[in-house]
Amino acid sequence: MFIARQLKNNNIAEYLLYMWQVEDLIRANRLDMEKIEASIIQPYQIDEEQKKSLRQWYEELIDMMRLEGVTQSGHLQINKNIIVLLNDLHLQLLRSPKVPAYSACYYKVLPYIVEIRAKGDKKDVSEIENCFDALYGVMLLKLQKKEIGKDTAEAIAEISRFIALLAAYYQKDKKGELDEILGDS
Repeated sequence: MFIARQLKNNNIAEYLLYMWQVEDLIRANRLDMEKIEASIIQPYQIDEEQKKSLRQWYEELIDMMRLEGVTQSGHLQINKNIIVLLNDLHLQLLRSPKVPAYSACYYKVLPYIVEIRAKGDKKDVSEIENCFDALYGVMLLKLQKKEIGKDTAEAIAEISRFIALLAAYYQKDKKGELDEILGDS
Protein backbone atom coordinates (compact mmCIF):
# COMPACT_ATOMS: atom_id res chain seq x y z
CA MET A 1 0.00 0.00 0.00
CA PHE A 2 2.78 2.42 0.94
CA ILE A 3 4.84 1.47 -2.10
CA ALA A 4 1.74 1.56 -4.31
CA ARG A 5 0.83 5.06 -3.15
CA GLN A 6 4.34 6.36 -3.76
CA LEU A 7 4.57 4.71 -7.20
CA LYS A 8 1.14 5.97 -8.24
CA ASN A 9 2.25 9.52 -7.50
CA ASN A 10 5.68 9.22 -9.11
CA ASN A 11 5.60 6.63 -11.91
CA ILE A 12 2.32 5.27 -13.21
CA ALA A 13 4.02 2.52 -15.25
CA GLU A 14 5.89 1.14 -12.24
CA TYR A 15 2.69 1.44 -10.21
CA LEU A 16 0.74 -0.66 -12.70
CA LEU A 17 3.42 -3.37 -12.84
CA TYR A 18 3.54 -3.37 -9.04
CA MET A 19 -0.23 -3.73 -8.79
CA TRP A 20 -0.21 -6.63 -11.24
CA GLN A 21 2.40 -8.26 -9.02
CA VAL A 22 0.21 -7.64 -5.95
CA GLU A 23 -2.71 -9.32 -7.74
CA ASP A 24 -0.47 -12.34 -8.42
CA LEU A 25 0.79 -12.40 -4.82
CA ILE A 26 -2.79 -12.46 -3.58
CA ARG A 27 -3.55 -15.34 -5.96
CA ALA A 28 -0.39 -17.19 -4.91
CA ASN A 29 -1.68 -16.99 -1.34
CA ARG A 30 -5.09 -18.27 -2.49
CA LEU A 31 -6.81 -15.05 -1.38
CA ASP A 32 -6.24 -16.27 2.18
CA MET A 33 -5.74 -13.31 4.50
CA GLU A 34 -3.93 -15.43 7.11
CA LYS A 35 -1.34 -16.52 4.51
CA ILE A 36 -0.97 -12.94 3.27
CA GLU A 37 -0.57 -11.77 6.84
CA ALA A 38 2.21 -14.29 7.50
CA SER A 39 4.08 -14.09 4.21
CA ILE A 40 3.62 -10.46 3.17
CA ILE A 41 2.52 -8.20 6.01
CA GLN A 42 4.37 -9.52 9.08
CA PRO A 43 7.88 -9.32 7.55
CA TYR A 44 7.45 -5.54 7.08
CA GLN A 45 9.38 -3.51 9.65
CA ILE A 46 6.49 -1.13 10.34
CA ASP A 47 4.40 -0.30 13.40
CA GLU A 48 1.13 -2.03 14.22
CA GLU A 49 -1.02 0.84 12.95
CA GLN A 50 0.69 0.65 9.55
CA LYS A 51 0.27 -3.14 9.52
CA LYS A 52 -3.40 -2.66 10.25
CA SER A 53 -3.70 -0.28 7.27
CA LEU A 54 -1.80 -2.71 5.05
CA ARG A 55 -4.03 -5.58 6.18
CA GLN A 56 -7.13 -3.55 5.36
CA TRP A 57 -5.73 -2.68 1.92
CA TYR A 58 -5.13 -6.35 1.10
CA GLU A 59 -8.59 -7.27 2.39
CA GLU A 60 -10.15 -4.64 0.13
CA LEU A 61 -8.16 -5.89 -2.86
CA ILE A 62 -9.26 -9.47 -2.15
CA ASP A 63 -12.89 -8.33 -1.95
CA MET A 64 -12.55 -6.48 -5.26
CA MET A 65 -10.92 -9.49 -6.91
CA ARG A 66 -13.79 -11.70 -5.79
CA LEU A 67 -16.46 -9.21 -6.85
CA GLU A 68 -14.84 -8.65 -10.25
CA GLY A 69 -14.18 -12.33 -10.90
CA VAL A 70 -10.41 -12.04 -11.25
CA THR A 71 -9.40 -14.54 -8.57
CA GLN A 72 -7.75 -16.87 -11.11
CA SER A 73 -6.50 -14.42 -13.73
CA GLY A 74 -7.10 -10.98 -15.16
CA HIS A 75 -6.79 -7.56 -13.62
CA LEU A 76 -8.83 -5.42 -11.29
CA GLN A 77 -10.90 -2.68 -12.90
CA ILE A 78 -8.82 -0.03 -11.11
CA ASN A 79 -5.79 -1.35 -12.98
CA LYS A 80 -7.65 -1.70 -16.27
CA ASN A 81 -8.68 1.94 -15.93
CA ILE A 82 -5.04 2.98 -15.84
CA ILE A 83 -4.39 1.10 -19.08
CA VAL A 84 -7.36 2.93 -20.63
CA LEU A 85 -6.05 6.31 -19.43
CA LEU A 86 -2.57 5.56 -20.73
CA ASN A 87 -3.92 4.33 -24.06
CA ASP A 88 -6.05 7.48 -24.44
CA LEU A 89 -3.01 9.62 -23.68
CA HIS A 90 -0.94 7.55 -26.12
CA LEU A 91 -3.46 8.19 -28.92
CA GLN A 92 -3.62 11.90 -28.06
CA LEU A 93 0.18 12.16 -28.22
CA LEU A 94 0.33 10.28 -31.52
CA ARG A 95 -2.20 12.67 -33.07
CA SER A 96 -0.24 15.74 -32.00
CA PRO A 97 2.41 17.15 -34.33
CA LYS A 98 3.89 18.95 -31.30
CA VAL A 99 5.51 15.84 -29.79
CA PRO A 100 7.45 14.26 -32.68
CA ALA A 101 9.84 12.57 -30.24
CA TYR A 102 6.95 10.55 -28.84
CA SER A 103 5.81 9.44 -32.29
CA ALA A 104 9.39 8.54 -33.23
CA CYS A 105 9.74 6.44 -30.08
CA TYR A 106 6.43 4.71 -30.81
CA TYR A 107 7.36 3.89 -34.41
CA LYS A 108 10.70 2.53 -33.21
CA VAL A 109 8.93 0.14 -30.83
CA LEU A 110 6.04 -0.70 -33.16
CA PRO A 111 7.73 -3.73 -34.80
CA TYR A 112 8.15 -5.27 -31.35
CA ILE A 113 4.51 -4.59 -30.53
CA VAL A 114 3.43 -6.22 -33.80
CA GLU A 115 5.57 -9.25 -32.98
CA ILE A 116 4.14 -9.48 -29.44
CA ARG A 117 0.61 -9.31 -30.81
CA ALA A 118 1.36 -11.95 -33.44
CA LYS A 119 2.85 -14.37 -30.90
CA GLY A 120 0.45 -13.70 -28.06
CA ASP A 121 -3.13 -14.60 -27.37
CA LYS A 122 -4.18 -11.06 -26.42
CA LYS A 123 -4.94 -9.53 -29.79
CA ASP A 124 -8.08 -7.79 -28.52
CA VAL A 125 -6.25 -5.50 -26.08
CA SER A 126 -4.53 -2.19 -26.74
CA GLU A 127 -0.93 -1.94 -27.84
CA ILE A 128 -0.20 -0.25 -24.53
CA GLU A 129 -1.51 -3.29 -22.63
CA ASN A 130 0.58 -5.54 -24.88
CA CYS A 131 3.63 -3.51 -23.87
CA PHE A 132 2.81 -3.87 -20.18
CA ASP A 133 2.20 -7.62 -20.65
CA ALA A 134 5.66 -7.95 -22.20
CA LEU A 135 7.32 -5.91 -19.44
CA TYR A 136 5.53 -7.88 -16.74
CA GLY A 137 6.35 -11.21 -18.36
CA VAL A 138 10.05 -10.41 -18.50
CA MET A 139 9.94 -9.12 -14.92
CA LEU A 140 8.51 -12.48 -13.83
CA LEU A 141 11.19 -14.36 -15.78
CA LYS A 142 13.88 -12.30 -14.05
CA LEU A 143 12.33 -12.97 -10.64
CA GLN A 144 12.48 -16.69 -11.48
CA LYS A 145 16.12 -16.19 -12.47
CA LYS A 146 15.40 -17.43 -15.98
CA GLU A 147 17.58 -16.35 -18.85
CA ILE A 148 16.34 -13.63 -21.18
CA GLY A 149 17.43 -13.93 -24.81
CA LYS A 150 19.33 -11.12 -26.54
CA ASP A 151 16.46 -10.28 -28.92
CA THR A 152 13.94 -10.24 -26.06
CA ALA A 153 16.24 -8.04 -23.97
CA GLU A 154 16.57 -5.57 -26.88
CA ALA A 155 12.81 -5.51 -27.41
CA ILE A 156 12.13 -4.99 -23.71
CA ALA A 157 14.69 -2.18 -23.55
CA GLU A 158 12.89 -0.35 -26.37
CA ILE A 159 9.46 -1.03 -24.88
CA SER A 160 10.72 0.20 -21.48
CA ARG A 161 11.93 3.47 -23.01
CA PHE A 162 8.61 3.93 -24.79
CA ILE A 163 6.51 3.23 -21.69
CA ALA A 164 8.79 5.46 -19.58
CA LEU A 165 8.17 8.30 -22.05
CA LEU A 166 4.42 7.69 -21.93
CA ALA A 167 4.56 7.66 -18.10
CA ALA A 168 6.47 10.96 -18.14
CA TYR A 169 3.76 12.52 -20.30
CA TYR A 170 1.16 11.09 -17.91
CA GLN A 171 2.91 12.93 -15.05
CA LYS A 172 2.92 16.15 -17.07
CA ASP A 173 -0.78 15.67 -17.79
CA LYS A 174 -1.49 15.10 -14.08
CA LYS A 175 0.32 18.35 -13.27
CA GLY A 176 -1.63 20.22 -15.93
CA GLU A 177 1.48 20.78 -18.05
CA LEU A 178 0.39 18.74 -21.08
CA ASP A 179 -2.03 21.36 -22.40
CA GLU A 180 0.89 23.80 -22.59
CA ILE A 181 2.89 21.30 -24.62
CA LEU A 182 0.11 20.22 -26.96
CA GLY A 183 -1.53 23.62 -27.32
CA ASP A 184 -4.34 23.55 -29.89
CA SER A 185 -3.37 20.25 -31.52
